[in-house]
Parts: sequence; C-alpha cells; structure tokens
Amino acid sequence: MKRALRLFFVVAVVLTLFAGLRQTAQAQTTNPINHIIVIYMENQSFDKLYGSFPGANGIANAGDTINQVDKNGQPYKTLPAPINTNLKPPAPDTRFPADMAVKPFDIAPYVAMDQETGDLVHRFYQEQYQIDGGKMDKYVAWSDAAGLAMGYYDTTKLPMYKIAQKYTLADNFFHAAFGGSFLNHFWLVCACTPSWPTAPADRIAKLDANGVITADGAVTPDNYVVNTTYSAVAPHPKTPDDHLMPAQTMPNIGDLLSEKNVTWAWYAGGWNDAVVGNPAPLYQFHHQPFSYFKNYGLGTDGGKTHLKDEKDFLADLQAGTLPSVSWVKPIGEDNEHPGYATLATGEQYLADLVGKIQASPDWKDTAIIITYDENGGAWDHVAPPKTDKWGPGTRVPTLIISPYAKKGFVDHTEYDTTSILAFIENRYGLKPLGDRDAKVNNLLNAFDFSQTPSTMPAMMDTMAPTMASTMAEMPATMAPTVSK
Repeated sequence: MKRALRLFFVVAVVLTLFAGLRQTAQAQTTNPINHIIVIYMENQSFDKLYGSFPGANGIANAGDTINQVDKNGQPYKTLPAPINTNLKPPAPDTRFPADMAVKPFDIAPYVAMDQETGDLVHRFYQEQYQIDGGKMDKYVAWSDAAGLAMGYYDTTKLPMYKIAQKYTLADNFFHAAFGGSFLNHFWLVCACTPSWPTAPADRIAKLDANGVITADGAVTPDNYVVNTTYSAVAPHPKTPDDHLMPAQTMPNIGDLLSEKNVTWAWYAGGWNDAVVGNPAPLYQFHHQPFSYFKNYGLGTDGGKTHLKDEKDFLADLQAGTLPSVSWVKPIGEDNEHPGYATLATGEQYLADLVGKIQASPDWKDTAIIITYDENGGAWDHVAPPKTDKWGPGTRVPTLIISPYAKKGFVDHTEYDTTSILAFIENRYGLKPLGDRDAKVNNLLNAFDFSQTPSTMPAMMDTMAPTMASTMAEMPATMAPTVSK
C-alpha cells in the first residue's frame, strides 16, 4: 500500500505541474519570447537535407524540375560525373559512379556523412541561371561540381531530424539573396546589399547583352557588392588595400535594437583569436556581417559591446544572462559547409547546442531559429518567389525550436531570411529596415503562445520511460484517466 501511495503521489505532482503550466500558457496570449537565438549554418538546400521529411513539400513532389538540362537547354542523358573541387586541379570524384541517372541521388552510399565532398559554386549570377526563371533545371549546368548538385542525404537518423519532428520545420523558407554567404549574411542583419561606388575595375563583373556573365566579379556593374569581399574594417585577411570594401553605414538590426535599449550580441566561433590576428584555419571573415559596419569595427564601443566569441555565448547561457537577441555563428568545421566541413559534425554541433540551450535558465522564454545562409549550389525543386533584383534564392531548411513552437508541425508559410528580421522587429516594436522585411511573413505562424509550454524537454524525455513503467505498475483503480 505504501508503494502504491508513493507512486500515486509522484504522478499527482507531475499532473499538478502540467496543470499549472497550462493555466500560465492560457493566460499568456501575447508574445512571451524574451530570448531570440538565431543559429546560422551553411550551404544546404531544403531537399538536400529534408526532402523526405513527412508532411513536407519534398523530392516526391519535384516533377519536371528533376529533368536537368545543359546551358543550351538540352536534356542530359546521364548525370554528369560529380566533380571534387577540393582536388588541385578539380577532377571527377571517383567515389561516385560516372553514369548516374538524371535524378536526385543519396550521397551517403558514396561519401559518408562524416566525410567531405567537394564544394559547389554558389554565387550571385550563377544561382539565378540555375533557377532558370523558376524551372529549377540548370543546377547541374551552372555548377562547377556537375552532378553533385543533385545529391541529397537521408537524414532520418541524424539528431536534428528527430528534433525537427518534435518542433516546427518550415518547408517554404528561402534564403534572402541570390548567391553566397557574404551577401546573405548582410541580408540577415540589414535586409540590404552593400555598395562600393569606387570599386576597382578588376572586381566588377561583366555581362553580355543577355545578362550572362562574360567575366565574373564580386561587384555588379552598378556598384553593388554581391560576392565575397573583405572589409576595410578589421579583422580581415591579408588583402590589398584597394580590394577592401569601405566600411558600411546603412542601418542594421543592431542599430534598431540599441535605439530601443534591447540587448543583443553576435557570437562567432573563433572570434577572440581572429581579433588578435591569429585566426583559426577555418575562421571565415566574410561570415561576420556586423564587422563590416563602421560603428561595430574593431576597437569601437559598438564592437566591444556586441561582437563576441561563441565561448561567451556558452558562458552567458549557463549563467542565464543571454541578451534579448543572439546570433550564433559556428566556426568553419561546425557549420556544415561542403568542401571543408562534414554534415555529421555540424548536425552533432547543433544537437549539442540545442540541448545546452534547453538546459539553461533562459529556455523557458526562448525561441531558437536554425537556418542556413544559402543553398550552397545544391538543387531544390521549389521555385523561389520573384520579389526583387536581389532574390530570394533557393529554399533552405529552417527549424523553430521553443517551448512555444508548434509541436510536430510543418509550416508551409512562405518565408525568407528577412522573416527573422520581421520577427525581431515585431517582438520589440522596431521599424522595418527595408521594403522586404516590411512585407515578408514574420514566423509567427510557427508559434502557439496559448499552448502549454514544454519548459523542460530534456528532463521530460528522460522521465517518459520511467513514468510509463510507473504507470504500468500502478493498480488499475489508481491509474489516471486519459481522455481520447
């Protein structure tokens, strides 16, 4: 009898806890998120990672976009052999068959998830040619990695797939701007493209009458910087002075947050070593957008206050002292970028970081947004919307993880990278930075602020088997009734 009473008491305490959380959630229908954490990964398309996710618009719906054509519009008979761009010079990757069918293929049987593939071109003009007016049929033709552009991974056994099943996965989220990391990091923080009116001639792209590049470059003919360029504001790698872009002065989300006294920080893996002139081999200078702005340059008050190392994020997380808005930028080996990082390492990094956030004092009112800067040259079957001259580009995976995120939900709402800005602006009453973030959907459909928040997911997941065993041991007359 004493054993039965003890079991009944344990269950009663747990049910009381859930009831209290439910009442709190019902009373709180406004936005209760006080900590927004954006984790910005690298270079994966939605179909490459989540093309078989249940309920998502995946590869099974690809239709004619599978039928890739060459630059002249002629269908391929077989998929051109994947190129390993890590080789010097680049050459066919002999780990893959040379005559694969023209369709998406699983990479893992040839190159395991803990091994590196070559990189794939992901630049401003090339991505527009790959999208081909929405046909999505020239990803192979305009790739320097050829058939590798059609590769995907079966991620059902990876940690983040399981987490995506528990929270919200957005399957209609596009990276904001055509091209690569440099430009999309700018759009993440300012919804803008930097300009360089005095760019050297050898940095400017040349186009023919049809808008096709005859000589590629980092700067458009009308002086906008669209491909990787380093800033005159330190830190930056060794670069001739005339090839360093002047410090930018347009408004960014950090400025707006500071004006409203909302705390924020950009946390970068390897930052402390980079600022003292000893960057790690895989530290990426062009992944640090705030450091391109004059008011956050090395040595400025803004830089000292807001630009930090990822180690500081972990310390703030453990202490429960996170700012209201955080961006976390992993160092190269952890960011999933093809060519120098592996998917397995990046996935484990994400799972570990999410677990640490969930175990922190700030989890109870946190929203984690995990997304990718761009598709990295990988094919996806969904045509992006035609919004403006900058994008959006190809669809990328995005996960929303929070006590208030909808559970087991695939969000089909149309989003792009600036939806993150819009979400921050909506939460803190900030004016839009530009036309894009003023009009885009702002991620609110991924949340249910009236639901009972799961404030201790790791603990409850651990308790679940024990509680199930306990319930099984209880006398039938004492077991709680479960409504159906």
